Amino acid sequence: MAMKAGYILIGLLVLVGSFANTSNANAITPRYGISSLNRTSFPKGFTFGLASAAYQYEGAAFEDGKGLSMWDYYSHKYPEKIADGSNGDVADDQYHRYKEDVGIMKDMGLDAYRFSISWSRLLPNGKLCGGVNREGINYYNNLINELLEKGLKPFVTLFHWNLPQALEDEYGGFLSSQIVDDFGDYAELCFKEFGDRVKHWITLNEPLGYSVGGYALGLLAPDRCSDWQNLNCTGGNSATEPYIVTHHQLLAHAAAVKVYKQKYQAIQEGTIGITLVSNWLVPYSNSTYDRHSALRALDFMFGWFMDPLTNGDYPHIMRSLVGNRLPNFSKEQSMAVNRLISLE
Repeated sequence: MAMKAGYILIGLLVLVGSFANTSNANAITPRYGISSLNRTSFPKGFTFGLASAAYQYEGAAFEDGKGLSMWDYYSHKYPEKIADGSNGDVADDQYHRYKEDVGIMKDMGLDAYRFSISWSRLLPNGKLCGGVNREGINYYNNLINELLEKGLKPFVTLFHWNLPQALEDEYGGFLSSQIVDDFGDYAELCFKEFGDRVKHWITLNEPLGYSVGGYALGLLAPDRCSDWQNLNCTGGNSATEPYIVTHHQLLAHAAAVKVYKQKYQAIQEGTIGITLVSNWLVPYSNSTYDRHSALRALDFMFGWFMDPLTNGDYPHIMRSLVGNRLPNFSKEQSMAVNRLISLE
């Protein structure tokens, strides 16, 4: 994909892995040659920062009008499914100690801080019609202002796997297309309240992890998977639900980007994008079979999300192998998702 000069691609995180067998004459052996790494190793203007997720850092899970989140519900209802039985009720207590945290970041010489907003802290019932929690708005205003005062740029993630439980209860969260409009409304609230100071927005954090971890492997809330996997999940269908959830995540991303570009970007002069994650696979050998295998695996991880964002549809190999379990984009949806990857 060609990117025009001046565009920013936010959050393309590629975890590099490889497989090599020195006994195989055709094996591809990677080379690593980094002897030292510091600021001078990067281009001038490169941004160094830290990143966090609201549930892991904020705490104050039941304070100041915040609504119940998916992880609040899950960690209390199923504590035995958490390795050490812990939860995010207090976490790092950033809600109360954000000034201390920002001071540490400044002392470290960082340029930016990427944090996620807790949807249920702003909208306790998940929807605008359920009321806006002004205490939640005040907290994020204070955090953003403190960052700017200390010379750090705020990068804000709208969704880091922590849905309002009210929406999970009402219609199954990202299993329903209803989530698209509700996410768009939530995103617009954030743009209205914080966009005068926030110039870097991320719609979704690593949606692959949410789709697979939460709806195929039973590793993350809401802990759904097929019964035959014997993982003691709360319900689900690993053969269909991950594809549905991914589809609605992409449409929710498109809804948020559309409203930002149409109503706020020109005035606020910010950027908006998505954070994707993928393993990187190197073919075991130069054989056609191994090369196709590596590409197929990439299509089912990275292409699953990037192809719709750049081509308007899922990879051909997914269409072929997944069949009618893979949702379809309407013509309008395809155009909307496809047009919203470049960041200006």
